Order: sequence, then structure tokens, then C-alpha cells
Amino acid sequence: MKIAKIIVDVPLMQTDKAFSYRVPDELLDFLMIGMRVHVPFGSANRLVQGIVVDFAEEEIFSDLKAVSELLDPEPVLTKEQLWLADEMRHSVFSYKISCLKAMLPNLLNSSYDKLLVAADGSKVKWSQLTEADKVLSAKKVRSAELSVEYVAKSKENRKTQKFVVINDVDKLSAFEIEKRAKKRLEMKYYLLRHANEKLSVKDLDFSSAILKFFVENQLVHIEEVELSRTQATFDAVSSDSAKVLNDEQQSAFNHIIKSVEKPFLLEGITGSGKTEVYLQTIAHFLELGKTAIMLVPEISLTPQITNRFIARFGEKVAIMHSGLSDGEKYDEWRKIKSGTAQVVVGARSAIFAPVENLGVIIIDEEHESSYKQDASPRYHARDIALLRAKWHHAALVLGSATPSLESRARAMRGVYELLLLTKRANESAILPDVEIVDMRREISDQSSNFSHVLLSKIKEKIEKDEQVILMLNRRGYSSFVMCRECGFVVDCPNCDISLTLHMDTRTLNCHYCGHVQGIPQTCPNCQSRKIRYYGSGTQKVEEELHEILPEARVLRMDVDTTRTKNAHEKILEKFGHHEADILLGTQMIAKGLDFPNVTLVGVINADTGLNLPDFRASERSFELLMQVAGRAGRADKKGEVLIQTFNPKHYAIELTKSQDYEKFYEMEMRFRRELSYPPYYFTVQVLVSHKNEEVAIQKSYEIAQMLRQNLTEKSKILGPTPRPIARTHNLYHYQILVKYRFEESLERALNQVLELTQLRENKELRVLIDSEPQNFV
Repeated sequence: MKIAKIIVDVPLMQTDKAFSYRVPDELLDFLMIGMRVHVPFGSANRLVQGIVVDFAEEEIFSDLKAVSELLDPEPVLTKEQLWLADEMRHSVFSYKISCLKAMLPNLLNSSYDKLLVAADGSKVKWSQLTEADKVLSAKKVRSAELSVEYVAKSKENRKTQKFVVINDVDKLSAFEIEKRAKKRLEMKYYLLRHANEKLSVKDLDFSSAILKFFVENQLVHIEEVELSRTQATFDAVSSDSAKVLNDEQQSAFNHIIKSVEKPFLLEGITGSGKTEVYLQTIAHFLELGKTAIMLVPEISLTPQITNRFIARFGEKVAIMHSGLSDGEKYDEWRKIKSGTAQVVVGARSAIFAPVENLGVIIIDEEHESSYKQDASPRYHARDIALLRAKWHHAALVLGSATPSLESRARAMRGVYELLLLTKRANESAILPDVEIVDMRREISDQSSNFSHVLLSKIKEKIEKDEQVILMLNRRGYSSFVMCRECGFVVDCPNCDISLTLHMDTRTLNCHYCGHVQGIPQTCPNCQSRKIRYYGSGTQKVEEELHEILPEARVLRMDVDTTRTKNAHEKILEKFGHHEADILLGTQMIAKGLDFPNVTLVGVINADTGLNLPDFRASERSFELLMQVAGRAGRADKKGEVLIQTFNPKHYAIELTKSQDYEKFYEMEMRFRRELSYPPYYFTVQVLVSHKNEEVAIQKSYEIAQMLRQNLTEKSKILGPTPRPIARTHNLYHYQILVKYRFEESLERALNQVLELTQLRENKELRVLIDSEPQNFV
């Protein structure tokens, strides 16, 4: 008898294993590894979705439950994806079912419901009851007046359109219709006039009864055609051919296609033509009959980027990003699964695309923190890419103008191969001039966000009919305390990280070591009383722009203005057609944009991201400033960049002026080594949450003690300390940080922490384990 090993969709420590189910005779020839099924689970035998991961022959099977329903005609997960889930389980600390579900479009995850069945056989869905009716029904279930049936339904759907097809034109022409049946006659002549066209049923101006008459008389039949929800994107793009590579680009291309022994780190200044190298690399592997995955950060996955790939590869491209509906994602997934699409362009989750025979994986802007998933399973796309490249013996290319310190350190140790692009692909486009504006001296009106020099430059560019991009660096939530006289920021004495202002306790707190101090009344550096917390928003800045420059046409691009579908695209299209002079936005305008008429980029507040309580704050600020600077002067016109700051001597800002990544890398690595942070140490964050703060504190200390007992002295355990945002969703959050270089006991210790959460007494306790966290705020 065949036994199926099935992972069930019940994400608990106790269920994080394959369960044995008997394969019914009628499914023996159909059930395959990687298929979805519905199976009865638990004492109540409620139906849940499961995934077949293996088969076994077992002697004792009489008491085994049987598979209830097969959901797929073919496997939805490949053997490689099942292997990936096994590998992820060792480092991601999410349950295996969570890892497997991350690889599937949402429409392939079942929805569940309960049916309440009365003695007369009538049924009602639990989900349709009011809360009061649910309580009453629960009592009736206990008294056996009602019984419960569990139902599960697969949510997948396909978008189709119905067309009218003429069976025989001559037969239709000769078919006689009474003259008084005017609508039938009208439809007959309409069909004959459009005999060579596809006629959509929904566009017909005739009733269903009229149509039914023609179908019943076998004059026409209805044909249902499946439609792609994303076809319009492809139809709007004209084709494009490969560009001639310069010497540096050609050298990088030659290296990539010749070896897959180790990953490549392609470090190229903005405008150096990395994308063209990517395109030609993909084309090379397609010619070999292989496939490709191209990852781009979500915020830079603009039509400008996706259209370049569609223009080069046409219908071979599948696009995957969060802006698509569930149905659109499902359509794109099926294009990949069927082999229709050989090039997948997408954000983080596209790394799981079910491509076969993978030739190359490319991760653009590899330094971006958005490649790390911030909900379970907390994977990093780069780690999954390394695993997939290993499985397929595929090339892996990590590209960036400002590589993450972790990747650059690996390249310096020879783990990655470093490839450099040092000049712009468009030889007439030279790097822009970068000017640092010291806001301590420049600004006279303390309420204004603009320096005199930036306003003057904006006016000058508008008069020349050129365009301006203004970025408000609003990254993070927290206010920091800063002196507006000298730019001094209050740092933690132990961690060299800015302290966070807590207005409820009126204290400055460090969320790494737990240091707490009062808010100073005067600046400790210059004794000025102009010490205050700092921050501003895009809407306020837009209003100020309209007041100062009423003639300027301004487009604002932030979370508020891009909520609706395709809003992102529409704003950029308007700006590209010069329907606005100024594009004002948050980080989303810093990456992936290429507008030839933009000659000025202004950064309104370079300090906001710099002073977050995160050891990566300087690195993130430097990367962002370098990225946004790269938006200026990308064509023949000379570009200028103005960066407003109260802290002009900070190395992350000073080195943006000289655009010196090498110097930044050297300085930042020195700080990381002194403070035992990545890439010198690995990190794991344990986040403990509970609605009762005392319980959250008690359990976080319990977990910290458990880790100290199970880990060696080689590991450093910091905390527990409150999270920077200590309370959200009525939950109190405490965090523990483990820093280590070599720790064999780590996986076992963290699995013990997960087991702790399964105890009945801890059912309201939430514990999240994040390996290599990218954000601490």
C-alpha cells in the first residue's frame, strides 16, 4: 500500500514534520510529489491543505487516514523547491509549511470553513454567522443538536473570456429567419458582417436569449479563451536591440559567462551600464536553452526597468511584484511553470519562481534591505539565490554601485569574484558635481526646509526648462535629538549609535545595550539651547514649495500618493513627459529612474536616516545618497547634486561628495570590527511580544537565560531591551541580540526557543527569530 508523506498547513512546532496518509486506490496513479491535497487532520478530522513531499511503503497502515482530495493535475512544487524548504528550515527558523507556501502564489493556498449540519440535513457556513449566532451554534454543537463538517476550498482561478465562433458561414447565410424576429435577423447580419473577427460575448449588443437561439440551431458555438491579466504591459512596449558594450562592460560579461564557480559582485557606478550587462548575460544563457531570474528592489521595480526587459525579450518575460493582484501573480506564475516565460523579473519573492534549467540569477542593487523578508519566513533573497545557483550550477551576479559591506567583504576574501565598472556607459554623461550645504550656516528661517542655495538652483533649472528631483529622506520612524547650532547628535557612550527619543518617559534610550539617560536642556558640545528633535514630512515640504515657487509644477511621490494601482507608473510617466518641473518624494525616487532632463537633485534632509539607532545607519545613508545623486546628469546635460545637512563632517556625507565608496568601506569596516558587528560577526535577533508588559519582560529574560545556558562563551548575548517602537498592536516588544562567529549549538538552541512557545501557558506569547536582521527599528 502506498503511503504519502504530507506536510500539513498547520504552522506549529508539533506539526513541523511530514505526516503519513494512505493513498486511496483511485489516486494511486495520479498522486505525485509536489502536489497539493486536502487531508483530514486532528481529532476533529477537519480538512486542511497539505503538500506531498515523499512516498513510503509502510506495513501498518490500517489506522491511517486517507487523502481526501487531489487539488492539482500536476505538481505545483518542484523537487528543488522542496529541497530549498529543507535548507531554509536550518537558518530561517520558520516552519516548513511557511517556507513552502512562500513559494506559491496566494491563489494556490486554500481557504477553510466549517459547515454546521442540523438533524434535517440543512447546512450553514460558520463564516456567514454573526458572533452571537456563533456562540449559540457552539452550544448546540456541544449538545449534539448540530454536527460540524470541515470544508476546504482551493482559491485558484483563471481569467477567461467567451467568444462567439461561427460554425459555417455558408450555413449561417442560408439559414432563414422570420422577418418579424427583428433582433434575430439583426444578429444574423451582424455575425456575417464580422465573420472574420473575434466577437466577444460581453461586447455583443444582443440578449443571452438571442445568442442561445443561434447556439441551439448549431449556427455558432461559444469558445472560452484564457486571458493573461498582464498582457497590456507587453503590448505597450516596442522591441529593442543589444547595445555595443564598452571595454569594462565587455570584460565583466566575458567573466560571467565563462565561470559559475563562485558568485560575481559587479560593482559599477550609477550610469555605468550594469543593466545592459545583465541583459546581454541573460540573452547569452537563453541562447544556451537556459532560463534567468532578475531581481530588482521593490521600490525601483518601475516600468522604466521592466520595460527594458520586455523590450529585449518580449513574451519570454514574466513580471512578479507586489503591485500585481493575486490573479495577475497567478497568471505570471503559470507562465513560468509552463515554460512560456524563461526570464523572470521581479522583487524579492521572485527568487522562488519555478523555473527549470536555470542559467543565471542576477540581483540588482544587492545592498538593498528590502531583499530580506520582514515576516515569516524571514529569508534573504541573496541566501536563496546562493542555494539555487548551487543546485543548478548557475551563474550568480550581485550588482550595485554601493555593495553591502557583507558582500564586499566576501569579495575581498575571494568568496565572490569582484568585477568593476568605473565609468559611465554614456561617455558624454559625466558624474554630477555634489555640493554639501551646511544648514547650520545656510538657513536663516528656522521653519523652512530649504536653504537659499537650493532654492536658487531650483529656480535656475526651471528657468532653463530643466527638471529637478527632490528627496526627503524620511527613512525610519524615530526622532533624534540634535543641536541646530553645531549639529551635535546625542549618541550612546557604549555603542556609538544615536539614542532614541522616548517622549513618554522623557528619556534617551539605546536599543542595543540598554543605556538610558535624560534629555539634555543644552547641547553637551557647544552649550547652545537650540537642542531639539528633528523631522519633517513630504506633504509639508510640498506646501512650502507651492508657497515659495507658485509657478513650479510639482509631483509628489510617497506612500500616500502611490496607494492606488499603477499610481507609481502614472506619476513617473507624467514627469517623463515634462508635465511637472519638480518630482518630490521619499526613497522610492532614489533608485531605478532615468530622466535625461533632470539636471538637479536635492536632498532636503540627509541626517534623518543617518541618526537612526541602527548599526547600519551610516551605510544605508551613504548608499541612499549615492543612489539619488546618480539620478542627475544621466544624458548630455551636466548634473548637480545638493545635499542639505546639519552634520556636514560626518564621513557618510563627506564621502558622498567625493563619491568615494572605497574610503567609506574602509572606515565603516573599522567601526564594525571594533563593535563586533557584521560582517565580522553573524547576528540573530529574538523578538518577544505579549499584551502584558510584565509577561513580555519575564519571558524575554527566560529566553535570554535559556540561550546563555545552551550557547558557548564564543557567543555574545545582548539584552533583553525594549524595541525602539516598544508597543504596537497592543503588544509590548522586547528583543535579544545574539552575536557569534562560530556556534554549532545555535540551531538546536533556537529550536528550543520555538518549542517554548508551544506550551499552553505561552499561547499568547509571540516569539520571532530573525537570522541576520536588516533593520532594528
